[in-house]
Amino acid sequence: MKLTLQGHDDRYAVEQLQMALFSTRPDGEAVSTLHRGATWLTAVTAVTLDGKTTRAVRRLKASEETVRARRRALQQSYYLAALPHLPEAPAWGALSGVRPTKITTKHMLEGGTAASAKKLLQDVYYVTPERRDLAVHCSESTVKAASLLEQTDLSLYIGIPFCPTRCSYCSFVSRTVGKRTELLEPYLQALMQEMRHAGQLLEKSGRKVRTIYIGGGTPTTLTATQMAKLLDAVRYSFDLSRCIEFTVEGGRPDTLNAEKLRTIRRHGADRMSINPQTMEDHVLRACGRPHTAQDVLRAYKEAEDAGFKAINMDLIAGLPADSYDGFCRSLDAVAALNPANITVHTLALKKGADLFEKRENLPTARDVTQMVDYANRTLHSLGYKPYYLYRQKYMSGSFENVGWSRDGLDCLYNIYMMEEVHSILSLGGGGMNKVNFPDGSLQRFHNPKFPEQYIEQIDSVLRQKEELFELMKEGI
Repeated sequence: MKLTLQGHDDRYAVEQLQMALFSTRPDGEAVSTLHRGATWLTAVTAVTLDGKTTRAVRRLKASEETVRARRRALQQSYYLAALPHLPEAPAWGALSGVRPTKITTKHMLEGGTAASAKKLLQDVYYVTPERRDLAVHCSESTVKAASLLEQTDLSLYIGIPFCPTRCSYCSFVSRTVGKRTELLEPYLQALMQEMRHAGQLLEKSGRKVRTIYIGGGTPTTLTATQMAKLLDAVRYSFDLSRCIEFTVEGGRPDTLNAEKLRTIRRHGADRMSINPQTMEDHVLRACGRPHTAQDVLRAYKEAEDAGFKAINMDLIAGLPADSYDGFCRSLDAVAALNPANITVHTLALKKGADLFEKRENLPTARDVTQMVDYANRTLHSLGYKPYYLYRQKYMSGSFENVGWSRDGLDCLYNIYMMEEVHSILSLGGGGMNKVNFPDGSLQRFHNPKFPEQYIEQIDSVLRQKEELFELMKEGI
């Protein structure tokens, strides 16, 4: 759909909403206009589609203009003008961002109640009742998680950007190693160099590690010996006296075995992810995952036997070759294991994924809606509660990814990273460092994306860490 701006240049704010509402409609036109008067700013949007034009107006007092308030008025007028052209009201209303809960979390951290947060989502953003409840439940978990933090705390992310093979829906930056593992050792050497340097900077800064997350890629692409070396380096490099959660992303069950899981547990990790994505073998094959549902069950039991009490399992609604009944069977099979966390993703067609070009045999939007609704109903009935969520572009049905947990078993790192309530120190290829400042602002630092670049540029990575810690001094 063509978008024309008149009287303003807030293209991104309006364009992102247009993409969310009309991603499948290349035709039509929208004109977003901002009129400035002495007393009022008036946002007007006209949407023309299928020969029909609709308009909507929102006003803002000129004396109350901020960038956020102006963009909100523009989005509101666009949403209200677009609504008559849509088959039904979108679940997230006029919200187009990936972190809708940041609005409710900020409101509640500033003294608002659950009821007033829901009213904010209803009156300002037109969010449906179901999604209002979902967002506020997650924000309640964030408020509780934030209460566990001291000003000098941060979370540590360690990236292992390698996978044994690539799944068709994946767009993460990672190297598919297959049987070629020659890059792993030099990568680990560079990573441990960064860990030692970051640990020294941390000690000098007076900051402490509150949670650790080793992610990827698939970190358990490493052998048990390599994993032991990595985890020894973590304990050697960092003071973990305040660490209350240590997660290793096991991910694919075909990279897990009893020895590796025992090694991880013995070295201090207390939380493990085992992610089937589906328990339907034909769907696994359609996604390029070489394991079976039986492998998931085997890996889960081995993780329990190794001593893991907190295990997360991921599922994806909308995978190729899946059906509503198949998704329900997958959810029921995973829930029967009673994991601490179940994360339900909605398929996102990402440009870096093979599936983006080969969109074959995908469930319909109606099927995906039913899958998500079934997951919400079932997990609520089993006593799970939503504790964090985020959205992505190009998601099936414009839904969300939701983490569900048993009481007291939220993954704190997921909350801290997604809600951006404190600084994240990221090590390894593809990592993103986030420095939080007292005024609520945030600055990001990216590590080199690819393993080869990371190894070659390790000296500049170490210098960047020094710059990052200089900035952090402002936050203490």
